[in-house]
Amino acid sequence: MLPVRRTLAMLAIAVCPAIALAQGTNVSIGPLALDSGLPVEVTAESLSVDQDSGSAVFTGGVRVTQGAMQLEAGEVRVEYATADTDTGSGISRMLASGGVTLLNGGDAAQAQEATYDLAAAQLTMLGGVILTQGPTTISADRFVIDLATGAGRMEGSVRTVFQAQDY
Repeated sequence: MLPVRRTLAMLAIAVCPAIALAQGTNVSIGPLALDSGLPVEVTAESLSVDQDSGSAVFTGGVRVTQGAMQLEAGEVRVEYATADTDTGSGISRMLASGGVTLLNGGDAAQAQEATYDLAAAQLTMLGGVILTQGPTTISADRFVIDLATGAGRMEGSVRTVFQAQDY
């Protein structure tokens, strides 16, 4: 009887993935195990620095690399840690916009914008998020990734299509 229940459950998921995942789903974006202490390299066409606000804005083909993770965007605003907002020094967070792509090995995620909180080792992607892992694609309004573990959660209008070989 158990195999029949499993088959029915898999059939329900395959036929109605949007219903099965409407409230959000947990996903992983590869074995990141990212060390937030690794150096962050940023390349772009231009850079504007505002000493008063403690920020820098990179524009034009921006690529941010930290370990195996790579983030690409049209613009990235870097906010530096201050005594009032954070402990320590260096980069506090990055705000990416203008179409964002996150690459890690064979996994990729795309969205309109993203916020990378270095201290929390968390990346939040917003707006038309599409996560591709091999033949499986999941879309949602929001994707929050714990970069220390690679665990993530898709939220809002979650939809996926399972390929027959996936189950």
